[in-house]
Amino acid sequence: MKQPPLRVGLFGLLGSGNLGNDGSLEAVLGYLRAEHPEAAVDALCGGPEVVTARYRIPATRLHWYRGEYRTASRAGAILGKGLGKLVDVVRTAAWVRRHDVVIVPGMGVLEATLPLRPWGFPYALFLLCASGRLFGTPVALVGVGAAPIRDRATRALVRWSARSAAYRSYRDALSRDAMRATGVDVSRDEVHPDLAFALPAPPASGPPDGRVCVGVMDFHGGNDDRPRAEEIHRRYLDGTTRFVRALVEDGRQVRLLTGDACDAAVVDAITAAVGSPLVTAAEVASLADLMAETAAADAVVATRYHNLICALKVGTPTLALSYAAKSDALMDRMGLGAYCHPAREVDPDRLIEQFRELEKRSAELRQTLAERNLAVTRRLDHQFTALTAALFPNSPKDCS
Repeated sequence: MKQPPLRVGLFGLLGSGNLGNDGSLEAVLGYLRAEHPEAAVDALCGGPEVVTARYRIPATRLHWYRGEYRTASRAGAILGKGLGKLVDVVRTAAWVRRHDVVIVPGMGVLEATLPLRPWGFPYALFLLCASGRLFGTPVALVGVGAAPIRDRATRALVRWSARSAAYRSYRDALSRDAMRATGVDVSRDEVHPDLAFALPAPPASGPPDGRVCVGVMDFHGGNDDRPRAEEIHRRYLDGTTRFVRALVEDGRQVRLLTGDACDAAVVDAITAAVGSPLVTAAEVASLADLMAETAAADAVVATRYHNLICALKVGTPTLALSYAAKSDALMDRMGLGAYCHPAREVDPDRLIEQFRELEKRSAELRQTLAERNLAVTRRLDHQFTALTAALFPNSPKDCS
């Protein structure tokens, strides 16, 4: 008798405007379609309409309450959020139970390097992993990011989620160390490059055109920076604007990049402040778009983690405005550890110095990136092989 297809669920803040999250989804979908084409795939995610339209898979809304990520100030909204938490217990459990395997594709699901409340995504992840343990559905956290978390409630939810998962791998050693520090047994967990490196690079379209890509972010610090969030944002915006202005004064074309829908406000602020036709904004809807933009540039200066990945993937010399240890670790892994600058304390003069040094070593750094990308590809091949062994040991491909 013909066996029914494997039912694979994908979970996360997907289709919600963050290009990095969607890039991780795209990488895992590529793996599933190539290695396990028999699988029936759907998603429980933040933007189901976007995911269905873009990736051609059925998708369900992550939260019952549609205003989950809006601040609740009125009694009705507070009641709706509270009721939603209870309804989501049943909805998540029912969704998990319908699947043979659930995959959380990449993303920083075990960290709080950006503002985060425990009853938001950490709670949703806990419901997922607890449901998987209850119904015997393996939940795989694949190439995820993790970091030390001070908030006790968030840290507890993250720890319980990780412990309940059937499979874990991390996008850097810092993430595995962070989970070890919370008390999770990571002795069988592996470290692999970020899943976005598995996406195909754009075809070569000629030599760089002289532009500098500057990837910006609606940056207000992390979870522990809430009391000084506006101060951090003003300092970041002012320093980045002054850096862009200095490039323009040197006659350089500057292309502003984003990585999330919320970054558009920063693009508008910089464009208005500099007021030069040399500054333009790219319209990007995917990591493929970001890679195409960065491949055409002489150099990249970027804040968002997946802006950095796109630039490094296509071999463009890159300087990181680093807001978390994951950015420093990524740059070090790719051989550019000397080119990191703190996003919380942007010093335009020092940033210009680093940028000029980066450009002087451009040819050398492009060769370094080409070599490091080959190693990254090999490591990701191993990641997908290990995932198949862990989640699909009896798949038709393996039994042929």
